[in-house]
Amino acid sequence: MKLSVVMPAHNEQDCLGNTVQSVVEALRSANIPHSVLIVDDNSTDDTLLVCQQLAIAYAEVRYVYNSPPNGFGFAIRRGLAEFDGDAVAIVMADASDDPKDLVAGYYKLLEGYDCVFGSRFIKGGKVVDYPIHKLYINRLANWFIKVLFRLHYNDTTNAFKLYRREVIEGVQPILSHHFNLTVELPLKAIVRGFSYAIIPNCWYNRKTGISKLKIKEMGSRYLFIVLYIWLEKYLSRGDYHRSKSRAAVSELKLNA
Repeated sequence: MKLSVVMPAHNEQDCLGNTVQSVVEALRSANIPHSVLIVDDNSTDDTLLVCQQLAIAYAEVRYVYNSPPNGFGFAIRRGLAEFDGDAVAIVMADASDDPKDLVAGYYKLLEGYDCVFGSRFIKGGKVVDYPIHKLYINRLANWFIKVLFRLHYNDTTNAFKLYRREVIEGVQPILSHHFNLTVELPLKAIVRGFSYAIIPNCWYNRKTGISKLKIKEMGSRYLFIVLYIWLEKYLSRGDYHRSKSRAAVSELKLNA
């Protein structure tokens, strides 16, 4: 199974090179077939130049330019439309994710799960230098989602996740323009009947650059996506559940 890594990058010239290098080295060391797709999200610094250098240095690395409108969600959506693997992982360009967790997530997918979700708040997970105000908001938001959807998962907002290709096809259309995409993808996958496993992962605060997540701007967007999927879960009568999709495909084949 080939794993694609989609890595959005907006003004990440200072950390992108080391992040890509560490990801490639980890996947090579584990003998995991892979590709890395960097999405330059309309950067105004030298991120595009770094992308070009990385594509020359590593055969498995390529990049695309995401023209405006830009935003985390737009960049991920561009990457999800163009990745070439059997499964895809979303990894941050700021080195906040540990490549060892990427390897662990890949092997967990091989056990037969459709998705693998990272949690920083279970045994084995950790956060390093997480701003205290963001941590408080994070735990409150994840508690709300956990209760609303009756989940055992406690870190839905975590960006670190892996999906098989059929999951990405099954959660369309993707609506989020910004960081609320991190909750849209897993909640849709769960509501639509895809299987998932939870593994611990580590998160490290960025050492260079500026965080793109603006809490004040994102609250209403997160709430919109969460309530939208909650309405799908309880009011759509399972119209988007994978079981109905499979039944429809089978019926088409029988009538063909």
